[in-house]
Amino acid sequence: MATGSQVITANRLSDGRVVFLADGGHWVEAVGRSRVAESDESAAALTAVAERAVAEREVVAPYLIEVVREGKRLLPRRYREVIRALGPSTHPELGRPDSVTATQQE
Repeated sequence: MATGSQVITANRLSDGRVVFLADGGHWVEAVGRSRVAESDESAAALTAVAERAVAEREVVAPYLIEVVREGKRLLPRRYREVIRALGPSTHPELGRPDSVTATQQE
């Protein structure tokens, strides 16, 4: 069964922040900088990298989430993940800046 676009999210063990797996096995706070899996094989490869990060006590509870591209933005598909990526939904001033969804494309 083929997957859509997916990224790995987790919580950083040192401070509990929501993070996303980026190129080179680095963890970033901006979903737009995530490494995107477009197939089951690439999703499995990202999951393996995330599991090594768990073993190294870098992150906890990694899992795949579906994302969509909107222009130069990468956004989680499900509302729960939007809140995790962008911050609280109670007031716009409490959320994270739009730049967290921007991809590195020019």
